[in-house]
Amino acid sequence: MTYFAHHRSQTELVLSGLQGLTPGALLATFRSWNDARITRNALNALSDRELSDIGLARSDIDAVANRNS
Repeated sequence: MTYFAHHRSQTELVLSGLQGLTPGALLATFRSWNDARITRNALNALSDRELSDIGLARSDIDAVANRNS
């Protein structure tokens, strides 16, 4: 049995999703991504105790960052 797997790089996937966007929509997408990145970095800088104090676990960080973007 032969298996064929076609893997597209992350960059190809991102760029294909941005194809056809207006400059305003492209800027909004970038800002949303950047806001999520900043949130993720800020939460990752907190200790487990600090995250617990605000009701989060380390496993919640991606969901919180993506929800607010």
